[in-house]
Amino acid sequence: MPETELREGLGPDVVPATQGAGPSAPGRQRVTSRRRFGPDGTKGTIAKIVLLGLVDAVAVFVLTMLFFSHSWAALAVSAVVVLAINWIYLRKGGLPAKYLAPGVLFLLVFQVFVVMFSGYIAFTNYGDGHNSTKDDAIAAIQLTAQKRVPDSPAYKAAVLAKDNSFYLLFTAPDGKVSLGSTDTPLKSVDAAGKDSTGKANALDGYRTLNFQEIVANQKQILGITVPVSSDPADGTLRTADGSNAYQFKPALKYDAAADTFTDTDTGSVYRDNGKGAFAAESGETLSTGWKIDVGMENFARAFTDPSLRGPLLGVILWTFTFALASVALTFALGLFLAIAFNREDLKGKKVYRILMILPYAFPAFLTGLVWSGILNPEFGWLNQTLLGGASIGWLTNPVLAKISVLVVNLWLGYPYMFLVCTGALQSLPSELDEAARMDGASPWRVFRSIKLPLLLVSIAPLLISSFAFNFNNFNVIFMLTGGGPRFADTNRDIGATDILITLVYKVAFGQGTGRDYGLASALAIIIFIIVATVSAISFKQTKALEDVNS
Repeated sequence: MPETELREGLGPDVVPATQGAGPSAPGRQRVTSRRRFGPDGTKGTIAKIVLLGLVDAVAVFVLTMLFFSHSWAALAVSAVVVLAINWIYLRKGGLPAKYLAPGVLFLLVFQVFVVMFSGYIAFTNYGDGHNSTKDDAIAAIQLTAQKRVPDSPAYKAAVLAKDNSFYLLFTAPDGKVSLGSTDTPLKSVDAAGKDSTGKANALDGYRTLNFQEIVANQKQILGITVPVSSDPADGTLRTADGSNAYQFKPALKYDAAADTFTDTDTGSVYRDNGKGAFAAESGETLSTGWKIDVGMENFARAFTDPSLRGPLLGVILWTFTFALASVALTFALGLFLAIAFNREDLKGKKVYRILMILPYAFPAFLTGLVWSGILNPEFGWLNQTLLGGASIGWLTNPVLAKISVLVVNLWLGYPYMFLVCTGALQSLPSELDEAARMDGASPWRVFRSIKLPLLLVSIAPLLISSFAFNFNNFNVIFMLTGGGPRFADTNRDIGATDILITLVYKVAFGQGTGRDYGLASALAIIIFIIVATVSAISFKQTKALEDVNS
């Protein structure tokens, strides 16, 4: 029987062993089983069960947390993923799926989900004061906008601790004892220990803090607001010294039927303005709002908001200038050095090449910090040592700051281009160079007409990727200048060296203003559209270049 037929008949778990199998079976074919040692054998199955057991243990914990938090959509998706993973790795066969599953899972979680969620956020007002539901916003307003009830009785208070959390033990004027914390509404307790004045100061399962401990944790203790009940309108109890507490009630009264807040002092009425906030007729809005869908408003704000429109146009122009200049400068210097150190008669060129790529070995963010110190106008090495105490604003003057950024990025980027161009030059046929020289072509003509076009065919895609990288080169800008010097015509923290990605960071994380994730996500989508458009056009031109040189 042919060996291929024998393999098909025996199946994937066994293999035939032909002549030479041993003296006891000369000339016969022997079947050797792999089940005990293969991925579907005993040891492989045990290993899979152990590993899947660990994964499933974590999955059960995550699913339980999602269940108690009522995140039904996330719970359903997570359950399906867990079942799919178990099915893939417990069944026999399907080897490609077993290799692809982890990569696909991480791709979906860290790439696809992030992109889709960012796209969704771009069409909402998600940010400071708008990060939850309307019901949560109403409850938060009632809890934060509170004032002490006039002539409210004084409650004697003691500070207790349990499981790294603080609690307040109250004794009402009528002697009733109750316990609560910021997360736990007030509840009556029995069998509390009392001192000679009748003040409750101890409770089983809790530790009573002494005066020194209260002083040491003063900030956390003064921040405790104990809800009187589950209804925020009933107010809270607070202490200012750890020994006495008073009742506070919302200064804004909520009318559920009319869906309005009324200021109990001024009588101002705040209504839902349809923009995720309560606003009075004067235009004043309450600071706490809720998340809503706003459509294309964030994209419109990017170009119509007076504090953002002018700086944004300047930032876009500088981003293109920075990306294009960085690619051109690093490519020019890298190519020049590659040609210079590619001469066959150059001695020690290996050492020179190693020295040339040293900047590439340092982390970009660390290099940015080092250069920030070197270029510091007051105590930087460049001004104080090399220029004899000069006071040149390398990082504070808008023009010099931009030049400094380009120089530092050139320092960081040329080693990459040097490596790429060296490899491309060494791949070119030497016969072309020799033939051109025999025809009388000068070295410059050989480079311009032969070497450079051939280099661009292989390097052009890398130049496009370098442009995309520098378009979002956050490290150099943020670590060197922080985006400064700051523009004077805006209340946002936007500066002359900011590029779009640093602008997105500042908008998202409240640099100068509150955090505005919706606007930041819209700007991120704009960046994606710009980079995708430029890359598509550039790759089309690259294909034309290949056709010309083919």
